[in-house]
Amino acid sequence: MARPIARVLTLLELLQSGGIRTVGELADRLGVDERTVRRYVDHLLDLDVPVESVRGRYGGYRLGPGYRMPPLMLNDDEALAVLLGLVAGRRAGLATAAGTASEAAAGETAAAKIRRVLPERLRARLDTVLGSLAFTGPGGEEAAVPDTTVLLALADAVSHHRPVALRYTTADGRRGERTLRPYGLVAHAGRWYVAGAAEPSGEDRTFRLDRIADVRTLPGAFEPPADVDPAARVLTGFATAPYRYEVVLRIAGTTEQIRARLPASVAVVTAPPTPATASEEPDDPAHWPRVELHVERLDWLPGVLASLDLPFAIERPDELRALVTALSDRLHHSAHRRPPGVT
Repeated sequence: MARPIARVLTLLELLQSGGIRTVGELADRLGVDERTVRRYVDHLLDLDVPVESVRGRYGGYRLGPGYRMPPLMLNDDEALAVLLGLVAGRRAGLATAAGTASEAAAGETAAAKIRRVLPERLRARLDTVLGSLAFTGPGGEEAAVPDTTVLLALADAVSHHRPVALRYTTADGRRGERTLRPYGLVAHAGRWYVAGAAEPSGEDRTFRLDRIADVRTLPGAFEPPADVDPAARVLTGFATAPYRYEVVLRIAGTTEQIRARLPASVAVVTAPPTPATASEEPDDPAHWPRVELHVERLDWLPGVLASLDLPFAIERPDELRALVTALSDRLHHSAHRRPPGVT
């Protein structure tokens, strides 16, 4: 039989789930009579937990705002979700981007407090997730939260090199089952992805976790490539997705300069096989990095190329040459346009 203190904490957990709870409902959930429920509420009030009494036909008790935060009762998934959010937010740069140094420190101490009281089994599950997770940079504005069960199952499969079967829904609503050898989890622009190799083809694949309905671990194990980089695979997948136009450029700059306007999720940058020597022509585009993009529209590219302020050559498509020429003509015309009254 549960001790009174355990029932008081259970009462707090029920009230923290939100809404008004009737005395009869609470008595039934706690396995006590209604008089005992009222006594437990008094215990919470003695601890300065802001429990409010609501009168009327549908009255009961609810948790109100207080001058300080009462003890939080979290189940396993909730505790993991809170701690993972704090740790992932810090690693993605959200703490320093969105708040002050003191707020970032508060996130650190909050994570430490929760982690200290986690049962060993939950701490091990958290370490499994974090060990399989990579970040491409700060999160985006639109977040898509994955199901905790899916996240934990994939993290475990990554950690133990187990193949999985996924029930997945594509962007156009088609549902099916995929088999994957997962290499790692990646957080990119507010979304979570799993990168791996499809079975039996071995083709690199990326799946959004919020579109995965179920994960089933399959028998056997696999050996991931020694140099696998899940984050790079996810970004390359975005850059090489099959869109209307395949754009190939040569740009006279370093990878860092090119990445300033064409990030890894947009373009694949390949350094030339050998750098130009003193006897070779340095202005020869053959010695410039090769940049490949797959895009649905071309109209935004001329402005991006102009903003790079680097020499470039267009290998394909010819439609892009016409758009760059048109932008050049507009800029030339604007540069020589004089305002009224100016001679």
